[in-house]
Amino acid sequence: MNAGKVIKLNVNRKDFEEIYFNGQQGSLFFSPTTRGKTVTTIVMGLILLILFFFKDDLSKEKFGILYFVSFLFLLCTVYLSLSINKVSRWKKEVNRYLKSLEDSRIYEITFNDEIFNVNLNHQEELSKWEDFKDFDVNNEFISLEGKFNYMFPKKAMNKGDYETLKQAVKKNIKP
Repeated sequence: MNAGKVIKLNVNRKDFEEIYFNGQQGSLFFSPTTRGKTVTTIVMGLILLILFFFKDDLSKEKFGILYFVSFLFLLCTVYLSLSINKVSRWKKEVNRYLKSLEDSRIYEITFNDEIFNVNLNHQEELSKWEDFKDFDVNNEFISLEGKFNYMFPKKAMNKGDYETLKQAVKKNIKP
């Protein structure tokens, strides 16, 4: 690799957790993935409960409403459980990744105008800049999406390195 910039990352699990689990990201019932399904399931449950209490007041022709709402409630709970499972698997994957970061002795980024390399305990992932399809740069982190996906917290590097990486990402990745 011709003259490239090397950035050593300081691994502090809390810095990464702040970003991965910001807001309700890690919540099983109220993450962005499950919030709507949780509210819908609760509303359907309340409607079913109300209908169940007043089932004696329903005529035989309208008794089908109770069955229909029961079916909708069951459908909502199935979709909610699938979403909870998805969030749970994501959390396990993130925690496994964070555990590997905690155990790391070497975590560094090396890049130049053509390539981007991440070295985690001598396991290197080499990419060309054009392999990245999208990026996000803000005051908290830099994330890259493509052949490999990365997220680098601002707190994991010094201010000068963060600015250098930010400029390189903006220069080399065309969204």
